[in-house]
This record gives sequence, C-alpha cells and structure tokens, in this order.
Amino acid sequence: MDIFYYLIQNTLPVMVALLLVALGGMFSERSGVINIALEGIMLFGAYIGCLFVYFIEKSSLPSQIILLLGMVVAACAGLVFSLLLSMAAVNMKADQTIVGTALNMLVPAGVLLFSKMFFMSDGVTTNINFYVRNVPVLGKIPILGELFFQNTYISVYIGILILILATVVFYKTSFGLHLRACGEHPQAADSVGINVYRMRYAGVSISGILGGIGGFFYAVGVTNGNSNGHTGVAGFGFLALAVMIFGQWKPIKILFAALFFAFLRTMAYSVALIPFLKSLNINQTYYKMLPYVATMVVLAFTSKKSRAPKAEGIPYDKGMR
Repeated sequence: MDIFYYLIQNTLPVMVALLLVALGGMFSERSGVINIALEGIMLFGAYIGCLFVYFIEKSSLPSQIILLLGMVVAACAGLVFSLLLSMAAVNMKADQTIVGTALNMLVPAGVLLFSKMFFMSDGVTTNINFYVRNVPVLGKIPILGELFFQNTYISVYIGILILILATVVFYKTSFGLHLRACGEHPQAADSVGINVYRMRYAGVSISGILGGIGGFFYAVGVTNGNSNGHTGVAGFGFLALAVMIFGQWKPIKILFAALFFAFLRTMAYSVALIPFLKSLNINQTYYKMLPYVATMVVLAFTSKKSRAPKAEGIPYDKGMR
C-alpha cells in the first residue's frame, strides 16, 4: 500500500506540469497556430522562475508565497517568449513549425550562455523546499488525505484549478467560442466581426502563460528547483504535444492523457521500489524510455483518428475566401 501512495503522490506533480503545457498547446492550436515551441517556452519559464526564486529565497517570505511569486514570474516569461511565435506566425505569416523549432533551439543555448557568464554552471539551482508534508485538516481525511494532501506540492492544486478555469473559459464563454471558430473557419469568424489576428495572439499568449507555469512547476515538483540548458525539461514540451493530440484537443481528455504518461514516468523512476519490476533485473534506463516509447506507440495507433482544428497551421489572409 505504501508504494501505491508513493506512486500517486509522485505522479501528480509530473501530471500537472504536462497538463498545463498541453492545455496551453490546446489554446494555441484551437486558435489556428501550431505551437511546436512548447519545449522552449517550458524551459524559459522554468529558468526565469527559478532565477527569481534564487534571488529572493533568502528573504523572510514563506516558501509557498515564493512559489506563487515564482509562478507569476514564469507565466510572464512564457507570455513574453510566446510573443515571438505570435509575431512570426500571425504578422509575418511564417511557417509555424519552423519558427517553433527555431525557438526550441534558441532557449537552451541562451540558458547555457547566461548561466556560464553569471554562475559558471549549466543552469540555476534553488535551495528552498516547497514540499508540503501535510495539508491542515484535509491531510487527515482517511485514504484521500494520504493520497492527495500529504507529501505533495501546492502546484498540484493550482494545476487542477487552472484546468477547471480553462474548461469553463473554453466551453462556456464567448471568448472560447470565438477562439475555436478561428481555428476551424477563420474566414467565417471574420465575417461576423471576430478579429482573427487578435484571437490567435490571445491563443498563443495563453499557451505561453500556461507553458511558463508548467515549466516552473516541472522545475519545482520534478527536478527539485533545478533548471539548466543541458537537460532542459527532458522533452516534456514534446510529450505535452503528444498528450494534447492524444487528448483530442479537449481539456478533460488531456487530463487523463497527462495522468497516463505521468504515471509511466513515475513508475520508470521507481523501479527499485516495485518488487516485481526489480526482480526482472532490467536496466532502469529501459524503464526511463517507457513514457517516450509509449508516446510513439499511442500516436501511431490514434493519430489517424485525431481531428486537428481545420485551419491549424494555415496563416490567415483576410483576402482569402
């Protein structure tokens, strides 16, 4: 039973990081802009957020307040960085896949350069503990308290709140309706007075905000406050893209897809604690490959049935009908 609690408690922070970045990709692609740059946005948000924490961690502020401030800084960093994609994809009508790939290559190099110049290292490591041992009152609930309110991070609860908010905005507001219209039939949306350019900027900006937060939560809940240019975010940005596609660009399905991949990742890093897997005597490296292999297998079997937004990746031209 202890290993079950351990797996769930360690799966949730990984799931939240994947969930937020995948939701960001959903907003961008539902507006009509392919966001391959999620990996770069994640790393940029993680690095700037950790850099902020590094400079204020010795202050008298409580650790959870520092985490929230770091989250806001990471969100702003992700937003600013995503504007590069918006400008290229919306204003310049550039190839969105190439732009996203270029942005992904830019960030690790920038992080390494900055870190070498100012820290003489590959990245930045914080020394503050954001771990929550026991949430008051809720942590005492039988079973559920041990699963969800002990030995965790508040990033898990923030992630769930963002999921609920994103679902409401996406399905229950005129903004969500306009966003989806711009990703399906931008000409029709324009004909009824919706500013397609503005909606696509909004979609990419939201993906930047959520990608930045997801990157910071990855650094906090998965790599213990470490962010550098060599390991980056371990391909989580691309994994989030797979989660988004597997989840059919729908928030709730994305949640379950993120949970699936996060559980595989946690299990791969917990082989020594699982008697059956340990007895197989297989090198842990193969288990660590499991989430990425599963990604390829799942996409191979589901991609034919995936229905991407019709206008995704197509630059909008007001003159076209």
